[in-house]
Amino acid sequence: MKAVVLKAYGDADNLVVTEMPEPKVGPGDVKVRVIAASINPVDWKIRRGDMKEVMPVTFPAILGRDVSGEVVEVGQGVKGFMKGDRVMGVVSSGYAETVVAPEEVWARVPDSLELKDAAALPLVTLTGVQLIEEQMKPAPGDTVLVTGAVGAVGRAALFAAKARGAKVWAGVRATQVEEARKLGVDGVVALEDASDIAKLPTLDAVADTVGGKAVAAVLDKVKRGGRVCSVVGEPKGAKEKGLQVSSFFSHPDGRRLAQLGESVAKGELTIPIGKTFKLDEAKDAQKHAEKGGTGKVLLVN
Repeated sequence: MKAVVLKAYGDADNLVVTEMPEPKVGPGDVKVRVIAASINPVDWKIRRGDMKEVMPVTFPAILGRDVSGEVVEVGQGVKGFMKGDRVMGVVSSGYAETVVAPEEVWARVPDSLELKDAAALPLVTLTGVQLIEEQMKPAPGDTVLVTGAVGAVGRAALFAAKARGAKVWAGVRATQVEEARKLGVDGVVALEDASDIAKLPTLDAVADTVGGKAVAAVLDKVKRGGRVCSVVGEPKGAKEKGLQVSSFFSHPDGRRLAQLGESVAKGELTIPIGKTFKLDEAKDAQKHAEKGGTGKVLLVN
């Protein structure tokens, strides 16, 4: 099969397209012909070596954490899927024509969703939702802020926080304020504008999807004992302010992913797609995604 392989840590030029052996199906596994894979920040962080202490790779390595496609084979004991099913899931080695992963990571793609577009959903929706449901756990009426709210993970976090009855504020760049107002939130704040931050109410919790100066700017607005939950590492100074801090990596969950797919199909949650590249163009796709901006970047076979 054709796959995009990382030869060594470094820039995107270390990604090469080559032939690799097809992965074999074991008991409990599902083999999928990949229609599309999505590019996530973790991909280029792994590529650059930023995460080699916590997520080391053995070269040559195939990157890619989420895909959509069609089932071509199932292993012994698999009961939930059969050949021909349209699926999506959080996987390893997704930049390829074929991928194998355990049955429990896969979810069916709703009929009304384009199979290609479904590749944008698994990692970001689960990350945003788990940030709220498993880490923050807001109570109805809590006032919470989501940083990076117009990004894919931020949108999923907003969706989950609103579903729990929280009063939700969207934290974004000044250039994104108007876009954020369309998300049905209780308020929007420009995170680089000190006067705007000063108008924030006291926060029970912050769901941080961007880190750095953006989250640091709002820590003084969180009540003592309040929660700061992040997908990009513990914010500096948060514990010193008497805040509860948690940082986590998301985990595959096919059951929850299936529910989120239905929410996307119903228009309750939207994950924008920015640009699509061919698998052979993975080098250019990562360079494009690394520049930032709104909208997922996809690789299609």
